[in-house]
Amino acid sequence: MGKWKAKTQMSESMALAIFLTLAGGFQDAYSYNCRGKVFANAQTGNIVLLGQNLAMGNWSMALHYFMPLAAFISGVYVTEWVHQKYRDYRKIHWRQIVLVAEVLLLAAVGFMPQSVNMLANVCLSFACAMQVNSFRKFKGLPCATTMCIGNMRSATEMLCKFHITKEASLWKKSKQYYLVIFIFAVGAAIGALMSFQFQEHAIWMAAVLLLVGFVLMFIREDIETNPQIVNEWDVIKEDAEKLGAAVKENLAEEIQEIQKGTHGDSNP
Repeated sequence: MGKWKAKTQMSESMALAIFLTLAGGFQDAYSYNCRGKVFANAQTGNIVLLGQNLAMGNWSMALHYFMPLAAFISGVYVTEWVHQKYRDYRKIHWRQIVLVAEVLLLAAVGFMPQSVNMLANVCLSFACAMQVNSFRKFKGLPCATTMCIGNMRSATEMLCKFHITKEASLWKKSKQYYLVIFIFAVGAAIGALMSFQFQEHAIWMAAVLLLVGFVLMFIREDIETNPQIVNEWDVIKEDAEKLGAAVKENLAEEIQEIQKGTHGDSNP
C-alpha cells in the first residue's frame, strides 16, 4: 500500500498552486479593470506604457506606470531579505510570512478609494513580486502563479518533446502547465466580474484565496513535524481496507446462503 508522501513540501504542492494562481489572475484583472488600466502582475506591459509616455512627454502618466515597476523591484528585494533572514526559522515557514504580508496588503487595497489608485497599484505590484519570488516551483516544475508567458513556453516545449519522444512524463508536465494557465484565466475572469460588481472591495476575494494557501501550508507543516500523523493515517487506511474486505466477504457468504435457500425451496 502506498504511503503518504510527507516529504513533499506544501509550498510546492498543486493544491497551493491552484489557490495562488487563482489569486494571481484575480489581481491582474482587478488592477486593470478597477485601478486605472495598470497591470499589477504583467510588468512588461507597464514598461511598454512607461516608454511610450516618456517618448510623448506625458510625465504624469509615465510616473503612473513607473511606480508599479519600482514597487515590483522592491517586493522582490524585500522577499529575498525575508528568505535569507528566516529560512531556518522553525515556528513558521518564511513563505508563510510572505503570504501574511500579501494578505495584509490586499486587504488594505480594498479600503483605498479611486483617488489613490497609484498607491493601490504600488501595493498590488509589491504583493505580486513577493508571490512570484517566493513560489517558483510546483510538483518539481518551475512555474509562475502571477503571469503566463513562461508557463505557456514551458507547456508547449513539453508538448512538442512528447510528440517527438512519446515520453509519458513530458505529456504529464505539459498538462500541468496548461492547467495552471487555465486556472489563471479562471481567476482573471472571476476578478473581472467581481471588480465590476464590488469595485474596490473585490480584491478581498484574492486576499481570502491567499489566506487559504497560508492555512494549507500549516497543514503540511503539521504532517512534516509530526510523523506519527502519517503513521496513524496509514494504520487507519489499512484498517479501513481490512474492514472493507471483511464486509465484502460476509456479504458474499450471505448471498450464497440466500441463493442456496432459494434453490432449495424451488426443488419439489
